[in-house]
Order: sequence, then C-alpha cells, then structure tokens
Amino acid sequence: MDENQKNQINIELTDEVAGGIYSNLAIISHSPTEFVVDFVQMLPGTPKAKVKSRIVLSPQHAKHLFKALADNISKYESKFGTIKEIGSDGIAPFSMGMPKAQA
Repeated sequence: MDENQKNQINIELTDEVAGGIYSNLAIISHSPTEFVVDFVQMLPGTPKAKVKSRIVLSPQHAKHLFKALADNISKYESKFGTIKEIGSDGIAPFSMGMPKAQA
C-alpha cells in the first residue's frame, strides 16, 4: 500500500445530507475550546429567522476551514469575478435588525 492510499479517508454522503441546507446568514461564536457556527435561514417578510444547522469546531479545525474558504473564494473570484457584498454595512436589506453575519 503506497502513502497516498494510507492517507485516504472514505467519506459517505447520504442522500439526505447531499441535498444541503440553504443558509443566508452565519453567526459565529467561540469559547477557548470551540467555535460554534450557526447557519440561519432568513426569509423576507418573516419576523423570525431559524437556525437550520449548527456546526461545532475545535479552534484548529476552525482555522483550517477559514484557510480553505479563503483559498476557494480566491479561486472562485479569479474564475468568475469579484463577489459583491450586500450593502456597505454587510446587512442584507431584509435583515430585520438581526446581527451582522460573522462569516
């Protein structure tokens, strides 16, 4: 068995998870031992936003995720152009006073 085969991970993606969950807001909090990312779905005209998924990460995994997102955003923008941010304050027009996303 070569080195690449030893380091491979077999990952299963179930049909239920493969469909994904739509989120248009992420709220991030942290403690000394973990980062918590709440993915929220906000809909226009709805007074209440719902957390659709919560991911808890170690600080090391949070930093790896940060680097991977930065790398992928850079690749995306080099291929498709700069991603425009919503509003100068980063708050979506239908945010209804919700806190600014920390994504």
